[in-house]
Amino acid sequence: MEAVLAHVRRSRRDYENLPLFDRLRNDRLPPLVRLEFMRGFAFFVMAFGDLNRYVLRVEPPADAHQARVNAHTREDDHHWPWFLEDVETLGWNDATTTTDALRMLWSERTCRSRLLMYELCAIVADADGVERLAVVEAIEETGNVLFALTTRVAGQVRAQTGRELRYLGAFHFALESGHLRNGEHAELVSIALGSDRRARCIALVDRVFRAFTAWTYEAARRIDVAAARPDAVQAVRSMS
Repeated sequence: MEAVLAHVRRSRRDYENLPLFDRLRNDRLPPLVRLEFMRGFAFFVMAFGDLNRYVLRVEPPADAHQARVNAHTREDDHHWPWFLEDVETLGWNDATTTTDALRMLWSERTCRSRLLMYELCAIVADADGVERLAVVEAIEETGNVLFALTTRVAGQVRAQTGRELRYLGAFHFALESGHLRNGEHAELVSIALGSDRRARCIALVDRVFRAFTAWTYEAARRIDVAAARPDAVQAVRSMS
């Protein structure tokens, strides 16, 4: 598994240089403009709990590897309420009808958010416990790239408005990065893989990063649209 984890790290280095993350690092853009893409990510955020609870998790686990996956899913299947809190805090909870909300969630402008989740379900469908561990590691790395940057922007929101963002901020990121400090990697490195299994794990990792990469361009476009609005600079001030 050591070679697979090394491949995940290499893939992360390419991933973190994508345009979306350049925009999140750009302090010339107001904080709420940089976070605007999360409004279009709502489908994925809400479905992520289901991915963990109903797709990645298998009860009873077939082996120790699936048991480890199951333990991980219990850490990640309940984060969506914090996102809803942030939606309220950021003033994104506009009064709307059920049909308008559904139309937004299933619009062409947010299709990559949905396709990303569907692709992850397809990736996991025929994967065994070891392969699912590789998939989980790849997903974790994409999350750490994203939340390291949103945490920084959330800190700027807090400095300007006094309001805390739990999903986009330090509270959530501490839990995500905590996964990397709990000895899991040392255990994963010790898993011996044959050449065929190693190649399959690497192929699944590549599919994960391709799916997330495709989504990032949709997210970056949402930031660009928000930045072009005349009221973009006033966004954070209105929260104060």
